[in-house]
Amino acid sequence: MAIDREAVKMHIRGLLEALGDDPDREGLRETPDRVARMYEEVFEGMNYSNHEIAQMFDKTFEEDLTFSRTNSDFVIVKNINIFSYCEHHMALMYDMKVTVAYVPHGKVIGLSKIARIADMVSKRLQLQERIGTDIAEIIQDVAGTEDVAVLIEGCHSCMTARGIKKTDARTYTSTLRGRFQTDMMLQARLNLALH
Repeated sequence: MAIDREAVKMHIRGLLEALGDDPDREGLRETPDRVARMYEEVFEGMNYSNHEIAQMFDKTFEEDLTFSRTNSDFVIVKNINIFSYCEHHMALMYDMKVTVAYVPHGKVIGLSKIARIADMVSKRLQLQERIGTDIAEIIQDVAGTEDVAVLIEGCHSCMTARGIKKTDARTYTSTLRGRFQTDMMLQARLNLALH
């Protein structure tokens, strides 16, 4: 599904009018086009399914690793910075940090690909909880492992800049798959790695 730039421009112009402003005044004249171009960039992930994102970033290295289905060794990438837009208010979710951990089963993902997956998933109208679920699903697909953990913390402007206006509020979510749900030693080691 491609983003319809002309439709976005038309609707942004209508929104400016609905807000009581003049879209033909100098400061707003190019705003509909600028917003449409920005939306193409910040909502790029809406053009792809999770499976298509997995195919885009399917760069793995098959290794004779000591990782196995029974031990507690894993790969972890912390503090991947992303932002997204809440689907409820189209408000910015910001200062978000994603941590991804997985137990390799014969192959490892290129580290930059993990960050690219997180970034592309965030470029959708989203919920923080769904970002974690989408990243986990894609990592499982690319790495061929069920054992994935995705932890996210972030701020939501729908809570910090409007409504309740609690500027220090942060939201934490965790998505645990495979042994990260059931293996207490793996959970303990993940906890240790996070602190």
